[in-house]
Amino acid sequence: MTDIAAHRAAPELTHRRVLTIALPIVLSNATVPILGAVDTGVVGQMGQAAPIGAVGIGAIILSAVYWIFGFLRMGTTGLTAQAWGARDHAEVDAMLSRGLMIGTAAGLVMILLQAPLFAGAFMVSPASAEVEALARQYMAIRIWSAPAAIAIYGITGWLIAQERTRAVLVIQLWMNGLNIALDLLFVLGFDWGVRGVAVATFLAEWSGAGLGLWLCRGAFRGTAWRDWPRVFDRARLRHMAGVNTDILIRSLLLQGIFVSFLFLGADFGDVPLAANQILLQFLEITAYALDGFAFAAEALVGQALGARLRADLRRAALMTSAWGLLICIAMALAFAMFGGAIIDTMTTAQPVRDAARAYLPYMVAAPLVGLAAWMLDGIFIGATRTKDMRNMMLLSAAVYAAAAAALVPAYGNHGLWIAFLVSFVVRGITLGLRYPALEAQAER
Repeated sequence: MTDIAAHRAAPELTHRRVLTIALPIVLSNATVPILGAVDTGVVGQMGQAAPIGAVGIGAIILSAVYWIFGFLRMGTTGLTAQAWGARDHAEVDAMLSRGLMIGTAAGLVMILLQAPLFAGAFMVSPASAEVEALARQYMAIRIWSAPAAIAIYGITGWLIAQERTRAVLVIQLWMNGLNIALDLLFVLGFDWGVRGVAVATFLAEWSGAGLGLWLCRGAFRGTAWRDWPRVFDRARLRHMAGVNTDILIRSLLLQGIFVSFLFLGADFGDVPLAANQILLQFLEITAYALDGFAFAAEALVGQALGARLRADLRRAALMTSAWGLLICIAMALAFAMFGGAIIDTMTTAQPVRDAARAYLPYMVAAPLVGLAAWMLDGIFIGATRTKDMRNMMLLSAAVYAAAAAALVPAYGNHGLWIAFLVSFVVRGITLGLRYPALEAQAER
């Protein structure tokens, strides 16, 4: 069974425990942009624009496709955390098997459907013939690691649920470190070009999945992971499918808000569009910093709910949110004080710099107005209250659309930013109104 000895008595819920869960995730997230920079940098040494564009667009397309399966990470975390809190170790191990099977099956489907997927992607985002040819070469190699890449979502969610975020950090460091080393070897050493970047990622993802399985080896020492009647239990599979479907719908609606924000911004011209794109990087930085505490909320709330400990559930929600508030205040202050300098490092175009500075106050406000939405997402994922997440996101998207329709014609890009931030406020408020029902669930 899964490390039962380590779970004899639940540790006290302290700030140190929260930080022990959160900080490895923050460090893990910090490695992601480094890898992207290296991928771009090594092909940039080829002295041609097409390879850079090919790696960029190929990575974006595959990331978007894999992102669809992000529900596997979130759903696995919530369900596993609840089983862990209830001390149902057989179900914890069965959840690992389900996550691995779903990830592997999804990856195989991606391999089988690669031709129409790639064709559709280039219809939506056309590129020059040279860039498209190189991007197709890149994706044709990387797609073969899709089962590993998606299965890692399940592995990561399973580990987070048990507060094993150091293991998640190890996987991320190994994958990205190996990827960077192989990038340098294959592209600069062997002169494989775009193909070298793809092979490096392919090997890194499969090795990352292998390392993840090794870190989960405690589950494979028992028999529950292959207790097929339990693993394929209809009621449990139906519940997992419902949770994952709700999260998928919620995520698609959220992505729709971001995509429409960019598309609507494009109507104002290249300069506002570029300014918006730069400022969204500030939001991404905030999300990376906050993820650790949202993930901590997922694990701790899920465990408390599984153990039917309402007081612990409330304490977990409050403690993780308090840390989230500190992070968001720090981000807002940093953007207010250094936002202009950050903008200047991201672009040398003076019109874009000026435009980004004009809209910077919205990004200073974003961490504060978005805090409730981000932290409540983690709390509701841990409780698997995914119908609430889906419904409140639907409402938020509708309010965003209405606000954009009313404000953009009158206030232009300023109106678009206001509508964008309003969507976060509405999501935070509506999820907050559903929180009492979530807490009451711990007593049933």
